[in-house]
Amino acid sequence: MEKMRRILTIAGSDSGGGAGIQADLKTFAARGVYGMSVITAITAQNTLGVQGVFPLPASFVGKQIDSVMTDIGADAIKIGMLANKEIIEVVSNRLRKYKPKLVILDPVMIAKGGHALIQKNAQQSLLKNLVPLAFVVTPNLHEARALTGLSINTIEDMKRAALMLYEIGAANVVVKGGHLHRSSEAIDVLYDGKRFHEFSVKRIRTK
Repeated sequence: MEKMRRILTIAGSDSGGGAGIQADLKTFAARGVYGMSVITAITAQNTLGVQGVFPLPASFVGKQIDSVMTDIGADAIKIGMLANKEIIEVVSNRLRKYKPKLVILDPVMIAKGGHALIQKNAQQSLLKNLVPLAFVVTPNLHEARALTGLSINTIEDMKRAALMLYEIGAANVVVKGGHLHRSSEAIDVLYDGKRFHEFSVKRIRTK
């Protein structure tokens, strides 16, 4: 019998349940994998926006990772919101120590309503310490702009951003186009180091 896959999410807690740890664990369960969590920050948020962010001490984030990795282990690690430079450095240190097979980096920086979820000085640390360890990096348009400094308003701009993040060290880059309100479709762009792929789906209007 095949062993159930173990997936660890390192991310913030979303009290509204629409993102972060809560959304990841729901997704893991729906996909039939065993989900574990390391909480990096507690947020107060709902469908209207983010009312507050409370980062946990970086040392305690590291302790949670140690607890999981020295006992249960993980076949893949998904990384979401890392609120500051200290947490980013602890997470990258642990990734180098435990060497998971797959690292999925979702560089959560800006909430849907525009609220900053990461300190400015942490952006460079994320680029330097985490992007090179990632099997795939999945920024949305806001995050891709913040990481690359590019103005991103077209599919071609998305491709330029993907190439830049690939050159920094990610094995694959997906720039998510949900915020590019140019058509009835939402288009994501994947760069795998050799070619670009576009994935489009009908846009769903929802609050």
